Amino acid sequence: MTKSVAFFNNKGGVGKTTLICNIGAVLAQEYGKRVLIVDADPQCNATQYILQEKLVNSVYANPDKAFTINSVVHPLAVGRGYSGRFSPTEGGEYGVDLILGDPRLAIAEDLLSGDWKDATSGSTRGLRTTFLFSDLISRCGNYDFVLFDMGPSLGAINRSVLLAVDFFLVPMSIDIFSLRAIENITQVLDKWRRQLRVGLELNENPGDLSFIRRPESLKFCGYITQQYKAKKDKHGKVQPVAAYERIRAQIPDIIEANFISKLQPEHSEVNYELGSVENLSSLIPMSQQQRRPIFAISAQGTHNSKARKTKKVFAAMADRLMENIEELQ
Repeated sequence: MTKSVAFFNNKGGVGKTTLICNIGAVLAQEYGKRVLIVDADPQCNATQYILQEKLVNSVYANPDKAFTINSVVHPLAVGRGYSGRFSPTEGGEYGVDLILGDPRLAIAEDLLSGDWKDATSGSTRGLRTTFLFSDLISRCGNYDFVLFDMGPSLGAINRSVLLAVDFFLVPMSIDIFSLRAIENITQVLDKWRRQLRVGLELNENPGDLSFIRRPESLKFCGYITQQYKAKKDKHGKVQPVAAYERIRAQIPDIIEANFISKLQPEHSEVNYELGSVENLSSLIPMSQQQRRPIFAISAQGTHNSKARKTKKVFAAMADRLMENIEELQ
């Protein structure tokens, strides 16, 4: 059965795209999973990360001919209902398929914001617009995993994604702003859920909404920390620097208080820390330039050694992710 996971944090610069592309690649290449990445960020970072520049330029020279995320949204915007098209692009060296990003997705914020007001009043049209990504996921039965890359906002696009998926995963940097972002996510999820429950109760045509997920269905499946500066202790073991360690020590309690106790207290025994990644700033540009997963790039010397080690890191995260999904079902 297809599992859908949103990689989400309303704080930017936490490496969402790097993680989703490399974890997706590991799931496909090491675990033999069929993976679809949906680039639901108007900045199109995942699309640029995965696809060769020549192909990207070709697609966006004639965007109306390509199947992009805008192909999913546009028919609704012009009153034609859900899109009948479904033609993901092969993701090259990553071994995944990709629904291309599209800058025009940003225009959908107005549509989704307006119809959200109608949705919370019980309007069938408003609810169908809000759950457009549920319809998309329903057409992904050939995939084991559908992974959504999202922009850093709490806007209408991300709301529609989060209300549609099974799980959300939070990449985070080790800083005070990421801790505050977790609190923001919890507050807004609670608000959206309450508003949606009212809309569903007021709706008079439930038979037209059989595909819609209940707001309680979304589960938190874990977090990944990264972007700290590492150093070695006297035993040669890599350790985070003290300033980052003080913040890192707060993360489990913040996660417990905001996500676990409020969203899924019955699953408090699950290990939600999926892993941690060292600062990969020297490797990410090479990965982007070569359009390959970090663990598969061509590099020399220490860069090559460091790149190869990342496969174990990403594989461990993918393994923990799958274990958590299994436990949370």
